[in-house]
Amino acid sequence: MGTVIQLKNQINNSYFQLKDSVENRLLLVEEKIKLKLSSDVELVKKMTDYHLETGGKRLRALLTLGSAKLCNYSKGTRDINLAACVELIHSATLMHDDVIDDGIIRRGKKTLNKVWDNHSSVLVGDYLLSRCFEMMVEDGNLEVLKLLSSTSSKIAQGEVLQLQHQGEVDMLEETYLKIISAKTAELFAASTKVGAILSDMNNKEKEALEFYGRNLGLTFQIADDTLDYNSELKLFGKKIGKDFYEGKVTLPTILLFQKANIEEKDKLKYIFSKNNRDEKDLNYSLTLIKKYNVINACYLKAQHYINLASNALSVFNDCEEKNILENLTSFSLSRNF
Repeated sequence: MGTVIQLKNQINNSYFQLKDSVENRLLLVEEKIKLKLSSDVELVKKMTDYHLETGGKRLRALLTLGSAKLCNYSKGTRDINLAACVELIHSATLMHDDVIDDGIIRRGKKTLNKVWDNHSSVLVGDYLLSRCFEMMVEDGNLEVLKLLSSTSSKIAQGEVLQLQHQGEVDMLEETYLKIISAKTAELFAASTKVGAILSDMNNKEKEALEFYGRNLGLTFQIADDTLDYNSELKLFGKKIGKDFYEGKVTLPTILLFQKANIEEKDKLKYIFSKNNRDEKDLNYSLTLIKKYNVINACYLKAQHYINLASNALSVFNDCEEKNILENLTSFSLSRNF
């Protein structure tokens, strides 16, 4: 456990280093988000105010600001506007996710759909997306507009693909990677590539930051999915089993099914075919996960993408910003805050 805590401290530091390095601009991003979420419609205002109060790590916004800084962007406030834009795209997808998953808690508070209702949550999510497209048009760069509009489309397709395979405990690992690449990694990749586009970098730097962001996003989602089954990390404050109870098939269950014997496979199929799973089902699955050392296997997969992300930055000269982004590749393994 000492190794885990040591890693946790190192990871958290890398996140705060990035935050500190762009702190002044991040404050302006927050102001921009508040401005863009303002509305004369009372219910929209109430819901967006509530959403803002839930906070968040602002990781995607930080990636845009950090990438722009790495590329020596200094021409104005486009990095602030587009950092706010990618953050709003993320917020909109969370609102829609909570409706689809019948989510109850998000960042320690009741979800919008539980405080109000599903209809309002979907429409406010749509409102956020429409604001994003206004910001893209205001930016005036066709490459940015094409990138972020395409990203929004891919995220939606990832959601549909996940729904299509819900409860399929025998899902192919390739299918899982397609889902998380679309749902999570695409927006990470867009967030980092935007920083290079703003700075008029060559294609080599744009592609390097896009590749970095995509692999960082894959690491982030694999780690998140793994921690949902990692009972050893309950002391870090993350309640386990959320994905399990929702019937989501993620990397731990996919790798477990691959390793399980015939009898265990049949039981797992039965568990995930049910409309509702209980604590007994979760404990059975956790016992098998421990038996087959699935958590470690998942972290080995995540480490592969960490290495790819870190290596992608080799095209940039050594500097503080590069060092921070390289260290951030390990941040994804910690989801305790």
